[in-house]
Order: sequence, then C-alpha cells, then structure tokens
Amino acid sequence: MNKKLRFGVSCAIVCIAANFMSAQTSIQVKNTLYFARNELVTIPVSHLKSFLGKNKESDLRIKDAQNNYLVIQWIDNNGDGKNDELLFRAKVTGKKTSFYTIVADAKTPIPVSNVTTYSRLVPERADDYTWENDKIAFRVYGPKGQQEALEGVKGSTLSSGVDIWLKRTEKSIINNWYKGYLTDPMYYHRDTRDEGYDPYQVGDSRGTGGIGIWKDGKLQVSQNFVTSKTIAEGPLRTVFELTYHPWSEFGVRETKRISLDLGSNFSKFESTFEVEKQVPNYTIGITLHKNQGEAKLNDKDGYYLHWEKIDDAFVGEGIVVDPGIVEKSMAYRAEIPDQSNLLVITKPQKKLTYYAGFAWQKSGQIQTQKDWENMLQKQTRIIANPLQVKVK
Repeated sequence: MNKKLRFGVSCAIVCIAANFMSAQTSIQVKNTLYFARNELVTIPVSHLKSFLGKNKESDLRIKDAQNNYLVIQWIDNNGDGKNDELLFRAKVTGKKTSFYTIVADAKTPIPVSNVTTYSRLVPERADDYTWENDKIAFRVYGPKGQQEALEGVKGSTLSSGVDIWLKRTEKSIINNWYKGYLTDPMYYHRDTRDEGYDPYQVGDSRGTGGIGIWKDGKLQVSQNFVTSKTIAEGPLRTVFELTYHPWSEFGVRETKRISLDLGSNFSKFESTFEVEKQVPNYTIGITLHKNQGEAKLNDKDGYYLHWEKIDDAFVGEGIVVDPGIVEKSMAYRAEIPDQSNLLVITKPQKKLTYYAGFAWQKSGQIQTQKDWENMLQKQTRIIANPLQVKVK
C-alpha cells in the first residue's frame, strides 16, 4: 500500500476530456483496486460545462449500463445558492471500469432512495448535533448543553468528544429516537427495539474521533461547539460545519467540517485551525472506557483500532489518517474516568483531515475483531486509491 495517503481530496479523481466543444454524454469510472467498490463519485459542476451549457441542471439524469436511472444529489458547498458538485453512486468490480450516461430528461423523475443520510441540530435535547446514514449514527454537543452541564443540570454533557449510536437498521432513526426522548429520557438508551440504542459513554473522553493537543502528558481539549451549520443532507451525503470558542493555551480557533456518505462506516472530519501560538501537535482520540478492550496501533498504514464489549455485544471503533503526518500513537490508560484514550499524535498543520467510524456486532456488518480490522484496512486503500472518473 502507498504509505502516503492522499487526504483532503474528493472521493473520486475527476479527469476531463480535452474537447469541451462536444456534448458531454458519458462518465467512465475506473477501479484500480482488486476488490469491488460501491462508492460515491463527486463531479464538480465546472466539469459539466458542455452539458449544462445546453441543458438545465434540473433536467440532468444519470443512467447505468443497464439503462437504470440513478439517485443523484447536488451540493452547494459554500452557501451561495449555486450547486458546486454532483454526486452519484458508482458500482465497479475489481480492476474494471464502469460506464454511465448523462442525459437530459425532464419527464423522468430522479429515483427516490429508500435509505438516506441525514443530519440536524436537535433543540429538543439541549442542542446536540446528530448525523447518520444507513450504517451508523453520531452526535456532538452544543452550547446550551455546555451551559446546563456547568449549572449541574442532570443528563447534560460538557464534552467535545464524539458520541456514537449503535444502529441495526438501514432506516433513519434520529427523529424517532429524539421524539421518544421527549416522554422518556431513557428511550434510546435501552436496547428494546429492532433499531439499536445508545449505550456509549463519552464524558470528557474523545469518544470516537474527538481531537485535542497532547502536551506534558496531558490532553488539552475544547469544550462544546458554539455554532453549527447544515450544508447538505440528502440521499447520498450529509455535510455540516461546527465552530468552537478558542481553546488550549495556544488559543486555537477551530472550524470543523464533517461529512458522511451513504454506505460508509466512516465520517470524514476536516478541522481548520487558526492559532495564537504555534501548537506542538494535533491529537485524535478514541475512548478506551474502562480499559477492558483491545487497542491496536498501526502507524505504518495509518489506521488505529479499538475493540470492546459494550453490554452483550462487541463494537469496533477506528481512525484512519495519512501516515505521513503521524508522529506517534499510544494507548494512554489512566485511573481517572474518561481520561483513557487511544491517541494518534499528528504533526501540526492548518488543516487536519481524518476519518473516524465504527461497526457494531449486532448490526450484522462484523462479527470478529479481524472483520473490523479488515474494514479499516479496506478504508485506507479506498482513500489512497480514489475511483478514477473521466467525463466525456
């Protein structure tokens, strides 16, 4: 595997045919890896100039080789009211190329997906921000939750750690679980339905993918996010942005953009920093809870694994990061609750990009620790070898 992962790029390399004068009618998606892939392809709108010069954006459809119309999603990344990217899901067998057709067809509706990504701010429980797809769900905690925690309100959370919700259904659960919470605060903490539940303790730990700065044997961290902005939520990808008050002795101002694709067990985290003083590192963490699970560190390939039993089933949590920016990693075990974390210490930079995710034994996606490690290894190869896309 290539030691240097190419992070911070789209999940697909988009190559554009030189002749823009001819109408763009086809997309080629090449898989350079040996295993089959079913992933999102991202095409910048600027690479569809020829087609959009002659047709309405709203009329664009994509068909596969069997003439099936595909689910698509447009994304406006900067909020200017103009779409920046077009997404669709490509299926490509190992070492092969799949072909898709672009058509203008106002009469045929875009297919509606039975599964979706979703995210939103949740004012009905303080101000969590929660996101999910068909595989997994997460949440982080906002300013009202912080205020209530400082006032000693029971059930509130003061933490910039990342919570995970254990799902065993492909359908969206966020709205139903919070609706249940309104009449029963323990509603989603009990595994009494076929959907899953939330038994995960975050506290002051990093949860699955929270960050900090490691100095003198201690982790400096931010408090709860202070603002949130939903950028996209739809059938294929959800994107949102969080900001934080300056934190640590280094005066770090952080903006965190998080995205989650349909079918993926990993959220993509992109933290952009402005600092008052030079920081020694940025450190990504996974809680080790009561130090009863197993941690595995792989600096060479850039993946980090935690495997633990929660109640009656196992959960695998993990981080994938460019190994070229990793200084060292460790399983830091403390006697103080919520202070034990798997820590990945990275070289300081203006923007830190990494992936964090998990899989639950009861979801049926994994059964063993080796299954989870295989999933992490596969994710490193996917990131290092994006699908190669050519629009003609």
